[in-house]
Amino acid sequence: MSSQAARTYAFLSIAAAVVTIGLKFGAYLLTGSVGLLSDAIESCVNLLAALVALWALTYAAKPADAEHTFGHSKAEYFSSGAEGALIVVAAMSIALEAWGRLQHPEPLTQLGLGLVLSLVATVVNGVVAVVLLKAGKRLRSITLRADAHHLLTDVWTSGGVILGILLVQVTGWLVLDPIIALLVAVNIIWAGFNLLRETFSGLLDTALPKEEQEIIRQIFSEYEHQNIQFHAMRSRLAGTRRFISFHVLVPGAWTVRQGHDLCEEIELKIIQALPGSSVITHLEPVEDPTSWDDLELERLSQH
Repeated sequence: MSSQAARTYAFLSIAAAVVTIGLKFGAYLLTGSVGLLSDAIESCVNLLAALVALWALTYAAKPADAEHTFGHSKAEYFSSGAEGALIVVAAMSIALEAWGRLQHPEPLTQLGLGLVLSLVATVVNGVVAVVLLKAGKRLRSITLRADAHHLLTDVWTSGGVILGILLVQVTGWLVLDPIIALLVAVNIIWAGFNLLRETFSGLLDTALPKEEQEIIRQIFSEYEHQNIQFHAMRSRLAGTRRFISFHVLVPGAWTVRQGHDLCEEIELKIIQALPGSSVITHLEPVEDPTSWDDLELERLSQH
């Protein structure tokens, strides 16, 4: 259900990109502003990124198979990585166009209608960005969050472009237009690199956030009075999926059935507290010295 919902939001992003491309290129053609052109180019990147996001969400929703036994959820990181790279490329093209206009400023025309079109496009992006950001957090989708942050960056840059063009109209300083476009390019590059950093972090199997690890440890604490101990907890995120493993140390006199039932109970509690989790437990006798040979893993799980 969550994967289908995520794809629905991706279609919303695609529709918004198509609408804003038309509005922003219309504004550029009316005014001749390189600042508005930079804004329009970023909307083209938005459309391409939204299409990549739709592919990634569709692929990530595929069930596990013989070649991908942990599923396909990491496909979302390819989407966010591609979007980050596209953002940087778009920013460089904007900077080149702005540099040329900086050397040869040109007058702007029909600013009133052009700014209205740009403002409408900005409002559309702002509304869609808020919707995607809330959905991304609720569905734990890095793809939707990346798309939302990209659109929010677009909103801020569009606002800067509109303000700059108003200043051009008031002051008559044509050089402000390409300067604003250059500032937009720098801001977009910053957003792109932040997105790439988050992508690389996911691909390197980053552990669950501290607050989620604390939820797991709270569940462990419920069993301390039964002489049950836990260690060597490891976790990683893969798109919307969480993968958690740990060792469960129980009295050696327990039967296999007792140990199995306990592990099943703990796994269920974690899955209920953190939906979308895959939990792997390893049962060991608490009295056996070899059960403590992996304390290095316990040290790592504390950091």
